[in-house]
Amino acid sequence: MTATSTTSRLTVGSAPDSWGVWFPDDPQQVPAERFLDEVAAAGYRWIELGPYGYLPTDPSALQDALSARDLRVSAGTVFEHLHREDSWDSVWSQVSDVAGLAGSQGATHLVVIPDMWRDQADGSVIGERHLDAEAWRRKTSGMDRLGRAVREEYGMQVVFHPHADSHVDTGAAVERFLSDTDPEWVSLCVDTGHLSYCGGDNLAVIRDHPERIGYVHLKQVDPAVRARVEAEDLSFSAAVRLGAMVEPPRGVPDLPPVLEALEALGRPLFCIVEQDLYPCAPDVPYPIAQRTHAYLAGCRPLRAR
Repeated sequence: MTATSTTSRLTVGSAPDSWGVWFPDDPQQVPAERFLDEVAAAGYRWIELGPYGYLPTDPSALQDALSARDLRVSAGTVFEHLHREDSWDSVWSQVSDVAGLAGSQGATHLVVIPDMWRDQADGSVIGERHLDAEAWRRKTSGMDRLGRAVREEYGMQVVFHPHADSHVDTGAAVERFLSDTDPEWVSLCVDTGHLSYCGGDNLAVIRDHPERIGYVHLKQVDPAVRARVEAEDLSFSAAVRLGAMVEPPRGVPDLPPVLEALEALGRPLFCIVEQDLYPCAPDVPYPIAQRTHAYLAGCRPLRAR
């Protein structure tokens, strides 16, 4: 029984991020065809699209590439900057591209990540580290509007992904965000790695907000690297280069209790493996993917029962 089976209510897949893919086109990254070949060979049957333009953007071409490898799409991903004034049109333009493509493949979720105040590539400071009250209101009200619009236009569920070096990162920021957004339109993508990286408690979030958990990213953090990040105020991109995100079971949080808590919610959930590896040598991701798939296949409640 593979980790991608649905013997439980949790369906596991993977994503281009686990192959070191952060950008639509970058010579340091594994080519899309190789990613698709390897993610299927590792045993996964569900994937995310990754950055728009990395995989084919023509729906027919994408469908052909996926069908040839028995792959399906769980979600697309966009970044939002709704805390800025007059930002709706640019965010919605991105959403239209991604949701349209993901929806054409039957995807049911749109993962929305807050823009980072440090540059994703080089870690330089490109924005305010903290939002004032009005910018925060724009972000949360904008997310409610976005969640409703995506549901009405594309029939997809928006799941918000707290992220390191963004304005929704720590456990306290996640609590504030959930308090200030409408559960009818905005659910949470629990990224186990980012939450641990930012000092949050995955089990507490699942326990305290069961109705808001709509999607999951599975990853682990090396505590030693995280301690250095905090001591030196390093950027997330620098942390990834230092090996902050590690394959299970080499880091935190401990995944079996998290999976048990998610299973106990009693409804289907996608749990997508997402180990940040940018940049990495092209031969690095596949063996990690194989080992991670094997590890998860042996975890309760994913294993055959």
